[in-house]
Amino acid sequence: MKKENSTNSINSQYLLNTCDFNYVLQLISGRWKSQIIFSIAHGNNRFSLIKNDLENISDQVLGRQLKMLEKEGIIEKAEISETIPKGIKYSFTQKADSLIPLLRQLCYWGGQNRLTE
Repeated sequence: MKKENSTNSINSQYLLNTCDFNYVLQLISGRWKSQIIFSIAHGNNRFSLIKNDLENISDQVLGRQLKMLEKEGIIEKAEISETIPKGIKYSFTQKADSLIPLLRQLCYWGGQNRLTE
C-alpha cells in the first residue's frame, strides 16, 4: 500500500491531475483490467463467464478489479431477478462505450508494432 504523503504518491497524483493521458493509462492499466474490459465486450457479462474466459485470474482479483472498474464508472452491475439465486450481470456505461474503440485501436497498433524474437 502506498503512503499518501510519500514523494512517489504525491508525484503520481500530480501526474493524474495534470495529464489526461495519465488518467486513461491509470484507468486501463493494472493487472487484468483491460482483459476484463475486452471479456465483457465479447459478451461475458457475468462473473463466472469472465472467470472462465480469463483462466488464470483468481476470484479475489477478479472481484477487486470489477469493483475498481465500477468505481471508475466503466462498468455497472445489475441484479438478474429471473435467476435463483439472484445473479449479477455487468454492462458498460456510456463512459466505456466511448473508450472501447480507443482500446481496440491500441490493440491493433500493438499487434502491428510488437517486436518478435
